[in-house]
Amino acid sequence: MGNRLSREANAEVTTLEQLARLADYSFMDNLNFDPDSDPDGIDHKPRQVFTGHYVPVRPTPIEAPEYVAHSKEFFSELGFADSLAESPDFMRMFSGDLSSVPKPMRKVGWACGYALSIYGTEYTQQCPFQTGNGYGDGRAISVLEAVIRGRRWEMQLKGGGRTPYCRGADGRAVLRSSVREFLAQEHMHALGVPTSRSLTLYVSKTEKVTRPWYSEGSHLRDPDRLVSEPVAISTRVAPSFIRVGQLELFSRRARKNEHPGAMEELEQLVLHLIDREYSDVIDQSLDTATKVVMLAREFRARLASLVASWIRVGYCQGNFNSDNCAAGGFTLDYGPFGFCEVFDPQYQPWTGGGHHFSFLNQPVAAERNFDMFCSALRPLLATHQRELAQLEEIQVGFSKVMQSEMEKMWAAKLGLDAFDAGLFSELMALMTKMPVDYTLFFRELSAVPDDIGPLKKSFYRRPGGMESAASQGLEKRWSEWLARWQSLVSAGGNKSSSRSREELARQMRLVNPKYSLREWLVVPAYRQAEQGNYAPLRELQDVMTQPYAEQSGEVENRYSRLKPPELFNVGGVSYYSCSS
Repeated sequence: MGNRLSREANAEVTTLEQLARLADYSFMDNLNFDPDSDPDGIDHKPRQVFTGHYVPVRPTPIEAPEYVAHSKEFFSELGFADSLAESPDFMRMFSGDLSSVPKPMRKVGWACGYALSIYGTEYTQQCPFQTGNGYGDGRAISVLEAVIRGRRWEMQLKGGGRTPYCRGADGRAVLRSSVREFLAQEHMHALGVPTSRSLTLYVSKTEKVTRPWYSEGSHLRDPDRLVSEPVAISTRVAPSFIRVGQLELFSRRARKNEHPGAMEELEQLVLHLIDREYSDVIDQSLDTATKVVMLAREFRARLASLVASWIRVGYCQGNFNSDNCAAGGFTLDYGPFGFCEVFDPQYQPWTGGGHHFSFLNQPVAAERNFDMFCSALRPLLATHQRELAQLEEIQVGFSKVMQSEMEKMWAAKLGLDAFDAGLFSELMALMTKMPVDYTLFFRELSAVPDDIGPLKKSFYRRPGGMESAASQGLEKRWSEWLARWQSLVSAGGNKSSSRSREELARQMRLVNPKYSLREWLVVPAYRQAEQGNYAPLRELQDVMTQPYAEQSGEVENRYSRLKPPELFNVGGVSYYSCSS
């Protein structure tokens, strides 16, 4: 019997009926629904939600859905046949129509509320009711939870229609933003960065919505026109979609005793988080107070490692509020994200953001989110003084853990066995003075060059070129820095001395990608997709899911190069609003 079940669990999924047999709705079955909700999920107007972990919501299908793309790599990991992505019933479900799903799948999905804190300050005014009880999944609706090949996954439609948290919006996502998120999630996974995953992307052949966006070639900071764009639904997948902001919401209710079951709902959510995301490291038989302390320590480690990985690959989240911070410690919500091209410590792709969420300030932003995470857990330890003291010690220790992860990451990027503060400081100064492409520079360095000639491939030209006296002085400093770096990677007493040049290069290429998802590469892909041509998008997908590989010369010439000068400071390319 056991062998038969094992074979079934690992068999290739070729039909929706086979997938249905793997359904297991732990969130809906073990947590509380909002008692004011409609059990049939007809709940699409903004309203306050005062209690319950979720609201049952029926997604709104997009009209005349058409297949755009699916993640072949993720399908393979899940054991899904590629043909499944274009099968009519699978397409129907993952474009928002649950009316005909096979049992035991459910015809109703769920949306969750959460609080909002920005850089450690809690806000409620973004909620239309000024109370914080109307903030949450405005257009993201989970439709399936399943155990697939021994792992639990939650599948969520982005752009699945209005929910009680929509705040008056239409609940839709446009193809432009859907393409960006679809590509980014799989690119980040291929880069080795913990992230939600992309499953499928479908577009409506008839339904459009109006969004503010940029005119062609606009240099304005904010969109200057309204554009009618096709709507799309992408399916993102994760072990869970529990956010730091969710814990904050239930902690606030418990702290203020907003309803009789508030403390119990907070504990239920935290224990469910542990079960979903941390069961491999936290023993389920332990008492709640001990689990909470262990949770904080484990999340601290994951969050610090995650943000160091972001900086390693040049990723900037752009809007790292607590509601965009997954409590499982992975990347979530690809809204105003971007990949750093010209190195700038204060790089920020989002016009609505600021220095607090800029590229090299992400470790501090993470610490602010971790502070809110710990504050959210604190009510559960009110009568456990020893564990409360342990939680406070863990919280205070975040910056030290973060610094350690950053130093380890920089050492790996530079091919060093140990972080060298002086070498790193001079490199940051040089990269700031000379416009340097972040990805190309570290990839060229990974070839262990004899002189700075190859590194110049990553330099953006300044007016006057390298002939000016200032530029010549800078070139001399670059040569001196490279010589110092070379001496460190081959120094006696350093383990690197036992490595050959080829081995050092191989190790550095494993942490320094050749390809990054540059926005100016994504723009033509989604523009062509809007015209019904999905080939450029799929080609970009293929390239970006092999970011460390030495691909063909044609691919290298097209996708591994400096940003064209004419695309600097162009709205929708160099920066963008959060409109999607």
